[in-house]
Amino acid sequence: MNNLVNKKILLVICGGIAAYKSLELIRIFKKNNYQVKTILSKGAMEFITPLSVSSLSNEKVYTDLFDFKNEAEMDHISLSRWADIVLFAPVTANKIAQLSYGLAEDLATTVALASDKQIFLAPAMNVRMWENKLTKLNLEKLIDSGYKIIGPDIGEMACGEFGSGKFSDPMQIFSVIKNYFKNIEKNNKFKALVTAGPTREYIDPVRFITNKSSGKQGYAIADQLQKNGFETTLISGPTNLKPPDDVKFIYVDSAEEMYKKTIEVLPVDVAIFSAAVADFKVKVPYLKKIKKENFESLELGKTRDILDYTSKHNELRPKLVIGFAAETESIEKNSKKKLNEKNCDWIIANDVSNTEIGFDSDYNEVQIFRKNKSGSENISLNTKEIIAKELVVRISNELKANG
Repeated sequence: MNNLVNKKILLVICGGIAAYKSLELIRIFKKNNYQVKTILSKGAMEFITPLSVSSLSNEKVYTDLFDFKNEAEMDHISLSRWADIVLFAPVTANKIAQLSYGLAEDLATTVALASDKQIFLAPAMNVRMWENKLTKLNLEKLIDSGYKIIGPDIGEMACGEFGSGKFSDPMQIFSVIKNYFKNIEKNNKFKALVTAGPTREYIDPVRFITNKSSGKQGYAIADQLQKNGFETTLISGPTNLKPPDDVKFIYVDSAEEMYKKTIEVLPVDVAIFSAAVADFKVKVPYLKKIKKENFESLELGKTRDILDYTSKHNELRPKLVIGFAAETESIEKNSKKKLNEKNCDWIIANDVSNTEIGFDSDYNEVQIFRKNKSGSENISLNTKEIIAKELVVRISNELKANG
C-alpha cells in the first residue's frame, strides 16, 4: 500500500483574503487521498464559512477552544495527536507573532503549543508586513523552534501592491507536503540504533559507579529518527524519561548489558552511540553491602568499549557509525583522536564544562567531526529536540547519498 495516501493533515486557516484559496488546497489534498481536519480562526470566518470547508473536507470544522459539546475530548490534544502534520495556510502576521511567543489564545495556537508533530506555515500578508523587522524576528524564532515555512511568493496582492507576501499557490504547498512525506517514506528502509543514558557499574548491591547523563539528547534523536521514518531501537540505561512513541525500547543497567543488547540489535544502517557508558567497573563486585569498617580499596577494570567494538567489526558494522564526545577541554583535538581511534564516521562533540548545555540540560550545542574531512560543522545552541532534528536531517541525507 502506498504510504503517501491516507496521510492526516490538520489544516489551520487564519484570517485574510487568501483564506479562500485554502478551499482549493483542501480539494487537492482530498483528491490525493489525504484526510483533512480543519480549524478556522475567528478572522478566517469573515472570509469563508465552516459549511464550505466541511463540504470539501467531509469532516467537522473546529472553531472554538471550548466547545461544550466536545469538551471531554480536549480538542487541542486530540487534534494534535490525530494529525501527521499541522499546516497553517494561510497564516497571518498576527498569528505568526502569537505562535512565536508561545501564546495559547485560541484553538489554533493551543494546538500548535500542544503538538508533537511537524508544523508548516504558509504566510500571506501585505509586503510591508512581511518585510517588517518584527515579523522577520518572529519567523526566525519559529524556524529555530523547528517550524517549516512555505513561501510566500512574489506578486500582485489583493491590496494592489506588488512584492513578497503573496500566498503560495495551493499546488506548490501540496508539493512541499507531499515531498515531506516522500522523504520519510524513503527513510522507511533504514534501521537505526541509538544508545542513551548512563550505565551503572555495581560496587555492591546498593552502590554503583555512574555519571550525570540524563539521556535527553539520545531520546530526542531516537524520537526524531522514528518520526522521520527510520525503524528505530533505543537501548537506554537508567533515566527518568518516557520512551519515545513507536520506538523499540530496551532497558539496560550496566555497560555489559548494553554491549550484549547492542550486538543483538545489529546489523543496522546507522548507530548513534550517545550513551555515557561508565569507563570503569569493579572487577569483582561485593555480593553484600560493604561495611565501612571492613572497606579498604576497590580494584577497578575497564568496561567494554561498545563503540570501538561495533565500528571495527565489518560483519556487524553499520553504514554510518556515530559516536559522542562529552569534553571539557581541547574539544577538536580529543574529538579527532576519538574519531580515528574508534574508526567512527562521525563524532558529535559538546562542551560539558558549559553548565547551560550537555548533562541534564534541555539545551545543547554540538560540533560534528567527520572522517576524512577537516574542520567541523557547528549546530548552535538550541533545545535538544531541535539539535536532534538537525542531526537526523544530516543522517538521512548521508545514508541516501551513499546508497
